[in-house]
Amino acid sequence: MNRSVDTELTRQALASSTLSHGLGILGDRWTVQVMLGTFTGLKRFEQWQQGLGIPRHTLAERLRSLSALGLLEPRPYQQRPLRHSYHPSAKALAMYPQVLMMWAWERRWGQGGVNLPAALLHRRCGHRLTPKLACRACGADADITRMRLQLAPVEALLQTKPRPTRAPRIPAAAAGQPSLGLRVDRWSLLIVTAVVLGCHHFDELSQVLGIGPSVLARRLEGMVESALLRCEADRSDGRRRIYRLTAASRDLLGYIVCLSHWASRHHLHQPSSIIPTHSCGHVFEPQVVCSHCREEVQARDVLPDAEPDSSRRANADQGVPA
Repeated sequence: MNRSVDTELTRQALASSTLSHGLGILGDRWTVQVMLGTFTGLKRFEQWQQGLGIPRHTLAERLRSLSALGLLEPRPYQQRPLRHSYHPSAKALAMYPQVLMMWAWERRWGQGGVNLPAALLHRRCGHRLTPKLACRACGADADITRMRLQLAPVEALLQTKPRPTRAPRIPAAAAGQPSLGLRVDRWSLLIVTAVVLGCHHFDELSQVLGIGPSVLARRLEGMVESALLRCEADRSDGRRRIYRLTAASRDLLGYIVCLSHWASRHHLHQPSSIIPTHSCGHVFEPQVVCSHCREEVQARDVLPDAEPDSSRRANADQGVPA
């Protein structure tokens, strides 16, 4: 039987969470795509438009918005007509851990609908990189089973509504495969977080998220079809349904905690209302490390890697640098 949930406390914690407010600016499909493009080397309008297929007016609006937020720095590269390239700021570079978590999730669960490198090379150790979420205090890998969550609503953020984002309705997933940036938007991530916090029934989710019943029903249906949730009968009450996480939605933890941490430190300058404590006893501060050398990964140390592993081994045997 599920433990009882304090729905009012959970509602306030979610409403004042740095996750919710961070997703208010970074939670729609096209903003995600533009920021992904930034970290894969796109800098000019035509590169984004042609490479990602974003409508021109939508792309222009997102570039203006991200520049106003201090995430992109426009620099003129042509005077007649005036054209700008867009470069990630220090504030944007601090988002790199969540970008790596997004990449890792897409590689495991996505359907290839986002234009991302097939593999990443960590220049510090010369090996292919699988990003791993780890606890900064003890260095151990982190997942939801190793964390205890405490809720402490943040009054300053309760008084400020998250900036709304326009998100498309979640379509049915091809072959049951979800895709971050295409089917995983702000509301999907907040629903996953609410389930993590113990809200497994429709009425609980509606109360803590403030979503109308018809809209929530469509969201949940789409997430079940996309394999982000599973729905089963409540054994204690056959009239009710229980929503539980799947392997795909549990794997979103890395993206969720890194985005929440970034929004707290670099955008909102407010504490998180959802406080995770790692099994080592310290308040959890995320870091993303290389699966091979366990060093914290920095954007400047990662390159797209298309070279087969067999070729790299052959080069290493012949003394050719990776």
